[in-house]
Amino acid sequence: MNTFRNPHAGNPGSTLPGHHRRLKGEPVHETNPTSQDGLTVITTHINADFDGISSVLAAHKLYPGSVVVLPNAGEKKNLKNFFISSLLYLFNMKRSTDIAGKQVSRVVLVDTRDLSRLGEVAAIINEQAPEIHIYDHHTDLPDALSGALEVIRPTGATATILTGLIRERGIELSKEEATIICLGIYEDTGSFTYASTTPEDFEAAAWLVSLGANLDIVSSLIAKELDPAQVALINEMLNRSERRMINGVEVTLVTLALEEYIPDLATLVQKMMRMESLGVLFVLAGMGNRIHVVARSCLPEVDCGAILSDLGGGGHPFAASASIRNMPLAQVEERLGALLAARVKPIRTARHLMSAPAITAAPLLPLSEASRLLTRYSINALVVTTFDDESEQLLGYITRQVIERALSHNLGACPVQDFMFSSVATASPDTDFNTLVDRIIGDKQRLLPIMENDRVAGVVTRTDLLNLLVYSKEHARPEGSEVSAPPHYPKQKPVVSLMRERLSKEILDLLKQIGHVARDMGFGVFVVGGFVRDLLLRRQNDDIDIVIEGDGITFAKAFAEMMGARINTYTKFGTSVIIFPDGFKVDVATARMEYYPSPAALPEVETSSIKLDLYRRDFTINTLAIRLDPDGFGTLTDFFNGQRDIKEKRIRILHNLSFVEDPTRVFRAIKFEQRFGFTIGKVTREMIKNAIHLDVFRELGGLRVFNEFRQILEEENPIPSILRIFDLGLMEIIHPGITRHNELIDQLDEAKKVLAWHDLMYTDEPIERWIIYFLTLLAPCDREVSEVVARRLMLPPKYRKILTEERFHARGAYTWLTHGLPAANSDLHRQLSPLRTELLLYVMAISKGEAIKKSISHYMSQLRHITLSIRGRDLKTLGLKPGPRYGEILADTLAAKLDGQLKDRDDELAFAAGYL
Repeated sequence: MNTFRNPHAGNPGSTLPGHHRRLKGEPVHETNPTSQDGLTVITTHINADFDGISSVLAAHKLYPGSVVVLPNAGEKKNLKNFFISSLLYLFNMKRSTDIAGKQVSRVVLVDTRDLSRLGEVAAIINEQAPEIHIYDHHTDLPDALSGALEVIRPTGATATILTGLIRERGIELSKEEATIICLGIYEDTGSFTYASTTPEDFEAAAWLVSLGANLDIVSSLIAKELDPAQVALINEMLNRSERRMINGVEVTLVTLALEEYIPDLATLVQKMMRMESLGVLFVLAGMGNRIHVVARSCLPEVDCGAILSDLGGGGHPFAASASIRNMPLAQVEERLGALLAARVKPIRTARHLMSAPAITAAPLLPLSEASRLLTRYSINALVVTTFDDESEQLLGYITRQVIERALSHNLGACPVQDFMFSSVATASPDTDFNTLVDRIIGDKQRLLPIMENDRVAGVVTRTDLLNLLVYSKEHARPEGSEVSAPPHYPKQKPVVSLMRERLSKEILDLLKQIGHVARDMGFGVFVVGGFVRDLLLRRQNDDIDIVIEGDGITFAKAFAEMMGARINTYTKFGTSVIIFPDGFKVDVATARMEYYPSPAALPEVETSSIKLDLYRRDFTINTLAIRLDPDGFGTLTDFFNGQRDIKEKRIRILHNLSFVEDPTRVFRAIKFEQRFGFTIGKVTREMIKNAIHLDVFRELGGLRVFNEFRQILEEENPIPSILRIFDLGLMEIIHPGITRHNELIDQLDEAKKVLAWHDLMYTDEPIERWIIYFLTLLAPCDREVSEVVARRLMLPPKYRKILTEERFHARGAYTWLTHGLPAANSDLHRQLSPLRTELLLYVMAISKGEAIKKSISHYMSQLRHITLSIRGRDLKTLGLKPGPRYGEILADTLAAKLDGQLKDRDDELAFAAGYL
């Protein structure tokens, strides 16, 4: 937003940057501060932050004949005032008493428009009515001052706006001045991490750095270490924090009664925000006869500036403060609570809270079948409906408690309609949170059906409300517990800045296109899973998985056609793969839920919502989703505390039957643990042991085991994962004969080294790295064990042959190398040429002598590329009749060439002619 207002009619004059125009008092290079028009005074708000101070200096460069008056600048002995006092030589600094009685014709306000925050300068404005110029990045403030010149834009810092003017006018800045102005930008943007940061902030800082701004000074003043008193205060803030759900938004409140003034309270508030990953934080601190309020928000639903303006304070939507005199702390807390209730925008409606699709039952369904539905979907109530051609008639609902009691009386054959609750209130998807509470709690309903277009779109349950009302960050997972509750209110935050930082422009544009197309088709759309996880971990991952709330295949076909791409579809699972002309792929899936008919069986799949789609996944770190629709693009959605587990470096399952239903998740847990340097959580480890004890792997298909094990062996360094598999006793799943023998670790380390050597020497030669590690594990095993392993893992013929045949050819070559070195080049070539590269590297890994490794290296780097220039037709020209003799002659000729006896084609022909 660019704001320009002209409350005084006059010549608009020329245009200034940023879509504002020159009126009266455009900055000019004045030289006489006491001209006939009177003084030009520059000021900012009380208790100025670094942005205010930096903006004063920048404005002083634009109004060089001006004087600077900082309200209350000398009252507190804190870092900022020490900083000001050390830089007085840069300002034409005056106290308010110095200009008392003098005519002031112009007041330049920076970083504020609030008359109540101007200290002594407010009296000058009221008494003398000077012309006012305003430079500010706080937009849409109520009861704000108006100015003859206003430059108001929603940048991260006011200093950014003034830097643009200085740069346009070609005004010179010293290194010291550039450093000070840069300091304000860094502070008010949180070193470019706050959601309010704009591209203009980056550009301004970059220009200042090019002028010599000292970032060491900036960082030392902004990122200073906490002293013991501040650490103790943060601990007190954590202990006194209270989380409230206000209109569906989680707001953290801290109330403190302090004996003395604490400087830099805002810094401590910001640190607490980061430490606890809070969305909204209000801190009320009683200090003497004042109550200081500091607010921070990462959510657009909570405008800190607007809320605190009603308490006489101000700021912008993401950060604000207020200072209140002569009012008890309890009264301020009460007023703030009322303001939050009135000002926080509701973000939760039934559409956000409901579980969809609703699991329904026909009225004549037997209670025994209804009980199985509840177990299958892990729910506690069923909606009872009937269908006709155009609508769905809601008849009522039935709970697990009612069904279980009926079953205890041997009434399993009775239909659900005989025992359902038939009087049921409903709501629409747009019903607000408070109304939902009234209908569920007031009407004492177990669940509330959400109706849309004469159909049940979903349900909001009593548990949904409890999760939203009660479960704060501490309660979302009880102490000592790891397993997530079923889907509930998600934590959301914008990550657009991170996406811009980490993703290429091509990927970012692609995601935006996907969002637009899905929106136009009426579908919800998310990028999910490993892509989001690795984005937060700042790891490269271009494997894009898209989930569509709607028809994923229909979306994929439309998007592929628009992009000129191919598509492969899998109707059974509702999935598609879009293949672009350059080979890049995007996986698209319909949001779905799964249930497992028996342990280790493949899941049955049904269409679902994004919440239930994420709930079917393996670990919390893989349950994160980012919205791609234009209205919510870049919003991270976290139902299961995946962000916390990433921060705490923990692998955690979503429910206790996770490994029973899909034992392959055990291998994935190990893979992620080692890849990211995480730790498998205590409860998750117990569930792994329980799955092994129950022998759920017995029914697991060999191909599924092979795929998971192969992925582990394809990791950059699979050795820690292999050893973890041995520690957990999982290698027996493949075969008990694969043991952790004394030489195994050394051989695996050698395998890693030879692969690194191969990557360095033969970067263009593709190999299947996992084979080398797998063969190393099988090294002590005989042919019979190899056959059993191949059958157990259901290996494709190519890999079966490597394990059961070619591996033993390689062992023969190893035996020959052990006893046959040194050897002629021709003999070395004869022994090693039948072996594929993976087998050669395997032999290098298991060999103990350097001579063997050097011989194989010599073959791979020198000998295997040597070929003959002559062919069979050359032998025919020499007069030799075609036949088996051709092969013998060519082989002997090649051997001679390998041994250095032949140099060129003529030598080869002469050698072959000798056979005639």
